[in-house]
Amino acid sequence: MGVPGPFPGSAGRPDAPALDREEVDRALARLGAEYEAIETSLLALQDHAGRRLLEGAELSGVTKERWAETERSLAVLWALFDAYTEVLTAARELRGRRRWLSAEDLAELSALLRDGAVTVPAAAGDEPRAGGRIGLEELVGRLNGLYARSLDVIVAADAVWSALPARIDLLAEELQRTRSLAHSVGVRPGEHPAGDDLDRITEELTRLRARVIADPLAFWVSSGAGSAAPGGGRPDTARYDRAARALEDIRREVAAVLDVRQDAERRLMLLRDVLSRADRTLTEARQARGEVLAKIAASEVPAVSGPSTVLHEQLAAAAEYRRRAQWHRLSPLLDSLEERAEDELQRARESLTAVTAPLAVRAELRGRLDAYRARLARHGLAGDPLLMERYDVARRMLWSAPCDLRAAEQAVWRYQEAAAEAVAPEPRDGRGEP
Repeated sequence: MGVPGPFPGSAGRPDAPALDREEVDRALARLGAEYEAIETSLLALQDHAGRRLLEGAELSGVTKERWAETERSLAVLWALFDAYTEVLTAARELRGRRRWLSAEDLAELSALLRDGAVTVPAAAGDEPRAGGRIGLEELVGRLNGLYARSLDVIVAADAVWSALPARIDLLAEELQRTRSLAHSVGVRPGEHPAGDDLDRITEELTRLRARVIADPLAFWVSSGAGSAAPGGGRPDTARYDRAARALEDIRREVAAVLDVRQDAERRLMLLRDVLSRADRTLTEARQARGEVLAKIAASEVPAVSGPSTVLHEQLAAAAEYRRRAQWHRLSPLLDSLEERAEDELQRARESLTAVTAPLAVRAELRGRLDAYRARLARHGLAGDPLLMERYDVARRMLWSAPCDLRAAEQAVWRYQEAAAEAVAPEPRDGRGEP
């Protein structure tokens, strides 16, 4: 909760002559504004969340000592403020008695407003000149000092309580999640060093949280003497940071073990998929080879080998390693299998491409033949006897089985040549006549 800054200082001069009526009125107006600022600041300090927490907490250590001092300072603050109220009230009553002030009135008002008119309460026994009289300017200075010191303690404790316990609780939740995950992969106390570290971090977080709640100021790093702002500094998170780093190290170690287990299954599944695709591709290549031999004549079609039995045996061995949790043997085998399985799939694809090449050539010739026929139709030449004859010859070759690709290619070429001559423009003489 924010509170107003330090109180403005009084401008009174104790060694000056008596004030005149206008100076008295200006001084009363200024002191009234100061009074309202002081009252607002004190009420805000009284209502500060950090102060309420400090009042209700079971404190220890440096926080207990400083809060005891702060409670005494707060009592002095209110006692001095009450004294200030009495002087200001008396001055206002004296000023309000008559419109025109006599010399005696002005002298009395001057003494009240700037001289040693405030009696320091006995409650301020730890203050210099306790029980004596001070001027309003010195009073405001004391109020400023007490206010700043009190606010510094309250803001610092509140900042630590606002920052560290919540972060510790979040880290504790993360620790529990890590512990559950660690147990699922066999990282347990007494069985794995990381399991023992988890127990140590749990104990450290429990101790740290209890200490932060009881002694927050022990975890406050002040900005130094150069900082004038109350609460200048930051929470000391060194112990929390060490615990967080240690937990992160364990989390990475557990994640690595988990990754080995989970990644092994994923990699095995991918390997099975790659080898399955390679086997299906080789089956397709063998089927395509039979089709090519039946449909294409005078063509050399390469043989297609069967699936790699060695790779399938090694894949079965890898699955057995995983079942027995033999990660040190499984990892290098998977590395080798992944590379060789990709090579096997590439070999199968190349075999399929090689055996289906004649079918691709036939399909290209068929497409070329139909394209030229469509071109002739656009020129109105589809019914030309020579073109029809050459088209029929080429078509019979391409759609017969087995197909002689060399003869069919020659027939398509002859039809293409005749089509080009048919659609070529007629030559013209010098006068532009055909």
